[in-house]
Amino acid sequence: MRLLIDIAIAIAIAAALGFASAWYAVDRGFVFGGLSVGPWEAWPGAGSPDADPYSIARLARTGEVPLGAGEGLAFTANTDQNGIPLTGNCTYRLDGQTPAARLWTLTTYDRNGRLMANAARRTGFHSREILRRQDGSFVVSVSSRVQPGNWMPVSSDGPFSLVFRIYDTPLTTGGEASDTIMPRIVLEDCR
Repeated sequence: MRLLIDIAIAIAIAAALGFASAWYAVDRGFVFGGLSVGPWEAWPGAGSPDADPYSIARLARTGEVPLGAGEGLAFTANTDQNGIPLTGNCTYRLDGQTPAARLWTLTTYDRNGRLMANAARRTGFHSREILRRQDGSFVVSVSSRVQPGNWMPVSSDGPFSLVFRIYDTPLTTGGEASDTIMPRIVLEDCR
C-alpha cells in the first residue's frame, strides 16, 4: 500500500511541475531559438513550420501572427541599453543603423500588446519616411513630449514596448546573426 501512495505522490508532483512549466513557457513569451542584439530580441523560428510547441501554443493563446520565415523578422525591446524598462514618462533616443533590409517599420505597443494610441495619431515610422544623416544613420526620439525631427509619440506613463520589423532581410535567409546591427535605445531624461 505504501508503494501505491508513493507512486501516486510522484505522479501528482510530476503533473504539477509539468503543467506549471508549460504555463510559464506559454505565458512568459517565446522560449527557444531567440536572437538578442542589445535590448532587442527576436524569434526567427516562431513563424516557421519548425516552431517549437511552446511558441505555437503562445501564438494560439495570444492570436499574434508572426512574420513568416521568408518575410522578415520582428525585434522587440522592453528595456533601454542599460536594461531599464521602457516607460512613457521618459524620453529615449534610438540612434544608429539597421540590419540590411528592403523595408523596416518601428512601432510602439502598450502593456497589453496593442498599438499605442496618442494625440498625434502616429503609431509608427517606416524606412521610407524617416530623416537620415549623411551616413545613412538616423535618430528617433521616443517621448510623450513633442520633439524635433523624427518623433515617436507615446501616450501613457506606464511601460511600453518598441517593435522593429525588418522585411526582406538576409537574416531570414541564412544571413549571419552575429553581425546584426540594431539601433541603440538611450535614456535621455525622465519627468
